Amino acid sequence: MHQAKGTFDIQRTPEPGADFGDGVQAMRLRFDKTFHGPLAATSVVHMLGVMDPATGSGGYVALERVTGTLDGHAGSFMLQHSSLMDHGVPQQSIKVIPGSGTDALAGLRGTMTIDIVDGAHQYTFDHSLSG
Repeated sequence: MHQAKGTFDIQRTPEPGADFGDGVQAMRLRFDKTFHGPLAATSVVHMLGVMDPATGSGGYVALERVTGTLDGHAGSFMLQHSSLMDHGVPQQSIKVIPGSGTDALAGLRGTMTIDIVDGAHQYTFDHSLSG
């Protein structure tokens, strides 16, 4: 298993909300990211989420397509996000979708964590390549 650490820039674009009936709405967002470090890539993320600001609790699901190089290996892969916030405490799950790696990233597996420190977005990507 290898570990890549770096930063990323992010641009957020709101999209029309998703209607779950009875006035319940989920926010939909598109994020465009640029990764720096051992993961030198761009990505597009489509997210669906709900949040209760009064309790600091909510959750989101998202799919992300990443294209670029990882440790010098060029290709693309998909990440699946499924994360919760329970009274301000995050529980992240961001995993490479098996079989989604292309070109030199075919066979990629791994998990990513995201931290925001002093307003800067940072990633830690534990990964392996088999193939």
